[in-house]
Amino acid sequence: MTYAMDPSALLSEFYISFWIPTAVLAAALAIKLPTIIRLWRDPLLRAVGGLLLLACAVFVFVTPSTIARVNRLTGVPNISAPWCYSLLTAFCGSCLLLIIAWRNGLSDRSAATRRAMRWLISCYSGVIVALWVLFALADAPEERLRDLDTYYATTPFMREEIVLYLLAHTVAALITSRLIWNWVRTDGLDAWLRWGLKLLGAGYVVNLGFDCAKITAVVARWTGHNLDWLSTDLAPPVAAVSAILIAVGFILPHAGQFLHDRLRVRLAHRELRPLYLLMRTVSGNRLPFVLRATPELRLIRRETFIRDVLLPLSRHIDESTRRGAYERAVSLGFNPDRARALAAAVVIQDAVEAKRRAPDSEGTGEADTTELLREIGAVSRALRRPELLAAVRGGVPEPKSVASTSP
Repeated sequence: MTYAMDPSALLSEFYISFWIPTAVLAAALAIKLPTIIRLWRDPLLRAVGGLLLLACAVFVFVTPSTIARVNRLTGVPNISAPWCYSLLTAFCGSCLLLIIAWRNGLSDRSAATRRAMRWLISCYSGVIVALWVLFALADAPEERLRDLDTYYATTPFMREEIVLYLLAHTVAALITSRLIWNWVRTDGLDAWLRWGLKLLGAGYVVNLGFDCAKITAVVARWTGHNLDWLSTDLAPPVAAVSAILIAVGFILPHAGQFLHDRLRVRLAHRELRPLYLLMRTVSGNRLPFVLRATPELRLIRRETFIRDVLLPLSRHIDESTRRGAYERAVSLGFNPDRARALAAAVVIQDAVEAKRRAPDSEGTGEADTTELLREIGAVSRALRRPELLAAVRGGVPEPKSVASTSP
């Protein structure tokens, strides 16, 4: 019953500290920073970094404690208002510019694109200048840390300033969300980029909820009603959720692709383990452990080791045995690629055994190693299935459902 009578009491249960979205945005910036530094000449990456930095600044400066500190340092009550409004307006304009440049690409130098970007820069720069002019003309002597928008909603010049920043923010959120959702429906997008855009679009749609809450509270003041809780209790957590969605949307395409590539490298490294262990029995050596080796470097070193051992070992490979193993694999129902990998695994095992029996022999075979050295991953996977290799050799009865195990 208390919640029904006092919505602010209910919303206080779902309070989200502004330091949470600030931390998420800072994390997004930290994740992007190495790439930004490495590819500093890429204007889109610089723009993303600047946008995330600007978003962090917005949430740092809109916290009540920072508002009070800025007011006290400057000695001007409520000077944080035009400062925070300017940061928010600059962030909105930057978002629009980034989405236009990101979607169209740097190669798009059409007159329409350049005209749109110039118009945006001029418009939002003009809004920022107007915010400071209106604040200079307004009379706002009483410091308000949380409810300035509604407290001064009917004050001359402050009223216009509040309406101006809310309109600039609303227009930017509408246009940006529309551009993003149109982009999401484009064919051929990378999966990580598509999900990142969906989160960005959701973030800007939620931003419209912030605008609706603020505008409704201000209009209520104009009509003599009090819906301040929409501005002071509902709008801040909505803005925080929006910032988190936007930050994750910017992170996801980069972080997702990075994790995908890292997982692919690790799986490829693990996939080569059976063949690597087999080659170790031939060379009698192992790769030295390097503490700070990257996954990519470990994969390259393992591939190099395998190929270096396979090359001289190939002289012990019997081509007639490989052809026979390939034909048996095909007869068992394996596709040609899998059949070639199984046949290669069989003759490599035979070559290792021949080398073990006659370690001083250089071999007499003249096997074509081009395909063998290129398909070491498939050969290593085949070594994980000894029952299939036995069936291909023809030395044991065909295992049940052999062909069904082929890809």
